[in-house]
Amino acid sequence: MKPVLLVQGVKHIDEVPRLAELRDQAEIRCASSAEDLRTMLPGAEVMLGWNFRAASLREAWSAVDSLRWIHWAGAGVDAAMFDELVASDIQFTNARGVFDQPMAEWVLGMIIAFAKGFPETLACQARGEWQHRLSEQVAGKRALVVGVGSIGRAVGRLLKAVDMEVEVVGRSARDGDPDFGHVFAIEELPACLPRVDYVVLITPLTEQTRGLFAANEFAAMKPQARFINIGRGALVVEDALLSALQAGGIAGAALDVFVEEPLPPQSPFWTAPNCLVSPHMSGDYAEFETTMAAQFIENWRRYLAGEALLNRVDKRLGFAEKITTGS
Repeated sequence: MKPVLLVQGVKHIDEVPRLAELRDQAEIRCASSAEDLRTMLPGAEVMLGWNFRAASLREAWSAVDSLRWIHWAGAGVDAAMFDELVASDIQFTNARGVFDQPMAEWVLGMIIAFAKGFPETLACQARGEWQHRLSEQVAGKRALVVGVGSIGRAVGRLLKAVDMEVEVVGRSARDGDPDFGHVFAIEELPACLPRVDYVVLITPLTEQTRGLFAANEFAAMKPQARFINIGRGALVVEDALLSALQAGGIAGAALDVFVEEPLPPQSPFWTAPNCLVSPHMSGDYAEFETTMAAQFIENWRRYLAGEALLNRVDKRLGFAEKITTGS
């Protein structure tokens, strides 16, 4: 009998590129809601979580009886991590690597936008004002990347390529890192913040990192520094960030993620001083769904062949600890 592949977050297999290629190899079911998921989970051996923001698996968990592998179509897996799944022996993989370069480019774009005053330039153009201003150089500025997974590494490498000085913070301190030399421990974050011009937050959301940036962290930053979040909104105490922006405690923020998404029209972030708001799109590019599907199909081939899966997530840590590639 063919294994049952359950696709979460879609109504039809045509919504996932190339999925129809697996029709001869699997019984494919689609579940666009928590109710559908609960109905279709019995007998399912593999689940493709196509909507990485949805928490429907937690709601439907009681219906799981045959699940052996979940592939999550996102780099962040916080929406799918709950105690019962973590304690299970179900293999869990994610879309690590798909979003690294576009997210790094987004970060560099925001840094250039701040340094060269692009928001002010566009505002002046809209008003028809010729207003000469001096801008900043990006080269020589110091960035702190908080999170040294594959995305954080891509960010750091790209910032170094434009001659920025890059420091990184990870779970623990170590020397000899192939990209950055020294990695500072998360406990050293307060000491790192006062000396940098840009802070880029891309650590996974776990119980240990929830609310990582609060009033004390923003107070430790230079008034001229900018804050960039491409991780998860809940990594930040948003009221503290708003207060820092409104009081001039920091010079600006570029935010791609928020606690509540979509960001409500009444949110003060829309009008906060020197705040660039982006609708959780930093990693999305025209072909990203095709790339994600190809990654899953390669893992599907490995699964059927009994080979090791790529991008296995340590469920207790909440992220893929090491980059894995095929040979």
